Amino acid sequence: MPSRTNSSPRVAVLADSDTRWKWGALTAYRIQSDIRLDGYLLRGRATPTVRQLDEVGARADSLREIRGVDFVRSIDRTRYDVIVLACVGGAVQAMLHGLAHAWRDADTRPVVVTGYVGVVYEKLADGLLLRHGADVVLANSRHDADRFREVYRGVGADDSGVVECALPFLGGARYTGAHTPYTVVFAAQPSVPESRADRTYLLRRAVEHARRHPDREVLIKLRSKPGEHTTHIEELPYQKLAAKAPGGLPANCRLVYGNMGEVLDRTDLLVTVSSTAALESLHRGIPTAVLTDLGIREILGNHHFLGSGCLASWDELDAGHRPEPDPRWLARQGVASMGVPPALKAGGGDYESHFDAARARVTDLRTADRLPAITPYYTPRTAPGYLPGILARHGLDPHGAPIAGHADAPEETGGLRRVARETVREAARGAYRHGVQRVAPAIRRWGQL
Repeated sequence: MPSRTNSSPRVAVLADSDTRWKWGALTAYRIQSDIRLDGYLLRGRATPTVRQLDEVGARADSLREIRGVDFVRSIDRTRYDVIVLACVGGAVQAMLHGLAHAWRDADTRPVVVTGYVGVVYEKLADGLLLRHGADVVLANSRHDADRFREVYRGVGADDSGVVECALPFLGGARYTGAHTPYTVVFAAQPSVPESRADRTYLLRRAVEHARRHPDREVLIKLRSKPGEHTTHIEELPYQKLAAKAPGGLPANCRLVYGNMGEVLDRTDLLVTVSSTAALESLHRGIPTAVLTDLGIREILGNHHFLGSGCLASWDELDAGHRPEPDPRWLARQGVASMGVPPALKAGGGDYESHFDAARARVTDLRTADRLPAITPYYTPRTAPGYLPGILARHGLDPHGAPIAGHADAPEETGGLRRVARETVREAARGAYRHGVQRVAPAIRRWGQL
């Protein structure tokens, strides 16, 4: 290992989207600030663009795009102290098995850390068991930590790796009062809600709010520009819906992009269905509304905010309602350290102290003489009908070894071959986007006839 002492560690972060890169990189810096960070972007449909990376703002000392199988076969266990897997559950599981196979005879290895980028409101058991095997599974709140341990205990898996912390990107100045003009921000989500009717409804209500309140500015905060992907697939971009809005958008209503923290700097009311932006807003003391217009349903994720005091409808917001969050709910979610009574704060301290347990756990593991082998819950014996398919998608066989056809294909890194590869990739992404945004919805509509 490069450092078994108190010297600054070297960290590799593998991420598969812009939001997961943000979570992974900022988590690495929260655990220890004086690190050298090498970023690896997992090649796939959501590989972030240069613009998305700039918007996230998480710095790295080096950054490259890579296939999962190449990450497994090329990562140097003697070079890194910590590896952060900031990917969807299936990719995390594949990397865990791949690294376990690659390091099966090694005396030392890096500490492996993983977790979630935001609110965990669906696929709790599935996502957690796919992450089992990492040395540290970060839970973004006391609420999540309790649920994570319960799932692991329920299947007889080791739960000692679950560590409570907080979302690493909470911060910014505390809200002190209304701006001029008073600014309402609707934080849109790529996949929630899914239907055209529901998305058109939400856009219409935001536009109507702007028309009802001409003295206010209404910003529709979008995650990605047309042609880009983020963590979730967006079949019906709000840009296209806005272009068809009857009468167009009023002068005090517009679409915006950019870093969410910078948008929150000028926000007086944050409105969303279930975006993690609500947690960022609540942490800063900004009035926050979680919409009930489409119902409170698990598929929307707004059920996560039951008991928060933030649930509200557009009708209520139009009439001037400003939700008041419940401090006990906030405390259990690991947010809003500012303004929460000290007795309710997680760990009894400020926001930065929420990462103390993670820092201590990673440091203890990093400086240990020897780490145990990586042993995920899923194996060819416990999940013979599930695991092989997950591993195969990343070029690995059922035991985590690189499949010959994948491992032997060299990465093209220069000259005309790279240009050709990039051209083909962009064409493939375009075809995929067309299939997702045009063909698939049409097929679903036909199926409903």
